[in-house]
Amino acid sequence: MKKTPSSVESSKNNPENFRKIRANNRTLNSQFNYANNYIKTSKYSFLTFLPLNLLEQFQRLANFYFLCLMLLQMISVISSLTPVTTIIPLVGVLSLTAIKDAYDDIQRHISDNQVNERSSKVFRDGALVREKWSAVCVGDIIQMESNQFVAADVLLLSTSEPNGLAFIETSELDGETNLKCRQCIPETAQLGHDVGNFDGDIICETPNNLLNKFDGVLYWKNSQYVLDNDKIVLRGCVLRNTEWCYGVVIFTGRDTKLMQNSGKTKFKRTSIDRLLNLLIIRIVLFLLTLCLFCSVSYRS
Repeated sequence: MKKTPSSVESSKNNPENFRKIRANNRTLNSQFNYANNYIKTSKYSFLTFLPLNLLEQFQRLANFYFLCLMLLQMISVISSLTPVTTIIPLVGVLSLTAIKDAYDDIQRHISDNQVNERSSKVFRDGALVREKWSAVCVGDIIQMESNQFVAADVLLLSTSEPNGLAFIETSELDGETNLKCRQCIPETAQLGHDVGNFDGDIICETPNNLLNKFDGVLYWKNSQYVLDNDKIVLRGCVLRNTEWCYGVVIFTGRDTKLMQNSGKTKFKRTSIDRLLNLLIIRIVLFLLTLCLFCSVSYRS
């Protein structure tokens, strides 16, 4: 196929709109500072846990309200109560929530480590070697085997099936359990296992979260081939009914479509939190109004 997608044609005039990759050339690809294949879904580190967790907890107005109340109770002129009556329950609530959040984040750290430590076969100097997923880079050619998760978003080069077909399960991405078919470019499908020296150039779209769309062009042996979603296998897919296949890594780590759809881990407010925040605001406004009324009445 000789036609170039319009999106890639227009991107040549704007380098920010496309990504260029050369297969089996880490030196060239490293110049573009593409993301590595290490993933992180945890929210905290050992050093950031305490300040970030407290910041999140005090976004709940109830906690902030009782903190202000505790500070006011420390001023003996305006309070006859000891601040201990507020400190103990406040510290108790903050501590229990922090313990729960710490446990949840430790589980995320464990899960991240398990995923990053998975291994995949990667071509190095023309020979297949085992590498951790976290060490896989853009432009690497990797081998995928039946019933295994795919380490990154890859362009299919060749498979064990006739006509360069590969079957994948995408339940981790879209929840669908039915198998989907992907197909290599016929010219690369003929390579079989002889892909260790493949040196094609790929120009494609930048990372995005569109699972069913991909635009790109492969330049190889003085020819160019249009790339679409049917030639791409995404991270999180599982290879099924296909003994093996090879592919060039297009997107890694946070740039993969799986991670683009995951988004950054954020502090979530429940409907109960929002209701409590509203009630606290009303209580504070009522108390301020009452104080103002009493102050005016006293002066008069």
